[in-house]
Amino acid sequence: MAMMTVYHGGYQVVEDPEIRVGRNTKDFGNGFYCTIIKEQAERWARRYQTKVVSVYDVRLNSNLNIKEFANMSEEWLDFIVSCRSGKDHDYDVVIGAMADDQIYNYVSDYIDGSITREQFWVLAKFKYPTHQIVFCTEAALKCLEYRECEVL
Repeated sequence: MAMMTVYHGGYQVVEDPEIRVGRNTKDFGNGFYCTIIKEQAERWARRYQTKVVSVYDVRLNSNLNIKEFANMSEEWLDFIVSCRSGKDHDYDVVIGAMADDQIYNYVSDYIDGSITREQFWVLAKFKYPTHQIVFCTEAALKCLEYRECEVL
């Protein structure tokens, strides 16, 4: 695969990424979350007092089990619902649109039965593009090479 640049927004420099299993469930499950959109990583970093964007070069190994969602689809929604419900998956890397805070509220409403699937899709229009790439296994993390960081 071709080389790409990804960004991770947080509160510290992350030279050696790791998978941290947190209390909160996320769109694509446990993993190290990055994006190809620098501005999005900057938004992630702005949630913290110290704002840092770490930059990586990535060349994904062809032996990895990669799931990519080209767009928001029924399959994408079902995958997010499953991951946010705490279910595991067998992918090394998952790539696709992010369910930001607003979209997550709609996902929660859908999970709770407050809205139908059709209502979810009417409400789930992004005002700006989003992207996330999640490195879910140690093998996937080996594809990341730290380049630099920027303190905002």
